[in-house]
Amino acid sequence: MELAKKDLVQLLHGQGDNDTAERVEAADLPDTIDTARDADALTAVGLDQQTLLGHLAGGAIGGNLAM
Repeated sequence: MELAKKDLVQLLHGQGDNDTAERVEAADLPDTIDTARDADALTAVGLDQQTLLGHLAGGAIGGNLAM
């Protein structure tokens, strides 16, 4: 699945997870995150696959998701 880094940060802030949002912003992640390719970097900022899917289920990222 692909999503824009800025959209993920905005989603996390909107859900009140500001610490994780700031870690994502500071992380060496590309502007377009591929959850499979970037799994290790996402896990390092506290977003393992299950956690990430929980956040995505809790809020919409305006049609920018591609599977």
